[in-house]
Amino acid sequence: MKLDRSFYNRNTLIVAKELLGKILVHNIDGKLLKGKIVETEGYLGLRDKAAHSYGGKKTNRVETMYGDPGRAYVYLIYGMYYCLNIVTEEEGSPEAVLIRGVEPLEGIDEMSINRFGKSYHQLTKYQNRNLTNGPGKLSMAFNIDKTLDKENLCRNRLYVESGLEEDFNIIETTRIGIDYAEEAKDFPYRFYIEGNPYVSKL
Repeated sequence: MKLDRSFYNRNTLIVAKELLGKILVHNIDGKLLKGKIVETEGYLGLRDKAAHSYGGKKTNRVETMYGDPGRAYVYLIYGMYYCLNIVTEEEGSPEAVLIRGVEPLEGIDEMSINRFGKSYHQLTKYQNRNLTNGPGKLSMAFNIDKTLDKENLCRNRLYVESGLEEDFNIIETTRIGIDYAEEAKDFPYRFYIEGNPYVSKL
């Protein structure tokens, strides 16, 4: 079942944790790419120095964060990798959850071709482990780019399904790659499923 807007219109850290185990889906002309979300990070907008919208910053890049919850916020890092975030909280409260890692479930050959230019059975063990274990990697595998910025996740192109009920342990720790964020670099806003091989960094 597809998650509705009310799921996203809540406390960002709760959403970040509850997205774990849910299924990310990209419908590309009827071809479905699916992966279980295994790692997320919360970004708490105005009061979070690691967030693009810290202090009320408003630029073309961060405009999406100020929109309604349940939209994709996609941006480019290092001039070459896209990152998928999901906008949370009420409209006007610029917070979001970064999707850091997913476990491939469906359309894995297509993901492999998108990432490495070859089918899944041709991947090396190293390539297999690195298929979707990071925000830039999963966006490449899922063919997610800037054209999906502002995409309504309550529609049928890019969305999240509830997935199966399962028990797992959630690890809460600090976020990655935000050493510039002063005290915010130590906030425990990163969450991942313990023991899952597609977590980006243990």
